[in-house]
Amino acid sequence: MDYFLTEEQQMIRDLARQIAEEKVVPARAELDEKNEYPWEIIKTLAQSDMMGLFIPEEYGGLGKGCLELCIAVEEISRACVGVSTTYAANALGTYPILLFGTDEQKKKYLPDIAAGKRLVAFGLTEANAGSDAGGIQTTAKLEGNEYVLNGTKQWITNGGEAEIYTIIAITDKSKGPRGASAFVVEKGTPGFTFGKKEDKMGIRASSTRELIFDNCRIPKENILGRDGMGFIVAMKTLDSSRTGVGAQGLGVAQGAFEEAVKFARQRHQFGHPIISFQAVQHMLADMAIEIEAARSLIYSVARYVDSGAKDISKPSAMAKTFGTDLGMKVTTNAVQVMGGSGYMKEYPVEKMMRDAKILQIYEGTNQIQRNVIGQEIIKEAARKK
Repeated sequence: MDYFLTEEQQMIRDLARQIAEEKVVPARAELDEKNEYPWEIIKTLAQSDMMGLFIPEEYGGLGKGCLELCIAVEEISRACVGVSTTYAANALGTYPILLFGTDEQKKKYLPDIAAGKRLVAFGLTEANAGSDAGGIQTTAKLEGNEYVLNGTKQWITNGGEAEIYTIIAITDKSKGPRGASAFVVEKGTPGFTFGKKEDKMGIRASSTRELIFDNCRIPKENILGRDGMGFIVAMKTLDSSRTGVGAQGLGVAQGAFEEAVKFARQRHQFGHPIISFQAVQHMLADMAIEIEAARSLIYSVARYVDSGAKDISKPSAMAKTFGTDLGMKVTTNAVQVMGGSGYMKEYPVEKMMRDAKILQIYEGTNQIQRNVIGQEIIKEAARKK
């Protein structure tokens, strides 16, 4: 279908696809097997100006929006969700600075981020604070002109590899979630270290580590927004980024669908290619229908986000939920179409299926997304009384 992309958006799509085909596809199996961070691919993305795609021109970026980022994420995810997670998590970590940073903070950090010189990570999740973001235990205590951070963040994408971290910590326990604040912490700050690299089911090309703060002192001016705004920073950040997670699901679904079609044309049973069998055709038809439905929703939500709309929680949750549920469904069905071959590491759909699962979990489980959507429906119904 034609989604009426501008010439520039088509160029971004074509460039992202070229990088995916030439750099990601040949490396994805080895990156997955070795649990290896894709530094060479990140360098290529940086040289192509893709790292600064969503950063304003005044800070060295290309000044594009959510739609362009989703297009790029979709194309990279079509090849490897592990690599696209590394790329997308960089944007996730940058959003708090973009949305709440002062001009001085933006001038300090964004140009290097846009150039791909410094990667970013977002530190919200903890052992007892995942879906319940209000359960954060990491603290930041103001002492003179410094905040002292203590605590541990868990399962942080780009952990250990990133140079810049946007961290949510409690500055006033008595206020609950309203006592959280957001900070920028740089790698190498005394008292800031990393735990072991996690050994994951999927997205193995991305780095997932604990962030450990032990009397880590940062300048007072590293706070983002005001004291007590941490929960707002976190929620606004996730509202802005979740459409991109939906795009990851869309991309891996597209990649798995293409692999299933190619295999079904080549594989013969009972003297015919299996694509000639109605049962297989119906599975492929359902994949194609749902992929186009997801792309329509995700692109529409991305355009809505770019319009400057304030009420993006429900549509971004919808895009994330529908796109990532689709990713899991299509990759599973692609394995089914390919049968025993699809279950073997020789074929990429085995990895795609493993990679797709995390998309239903990170940046808010899809059950939590349905809670968000449901609460918004209740509010809308109340307003119509």
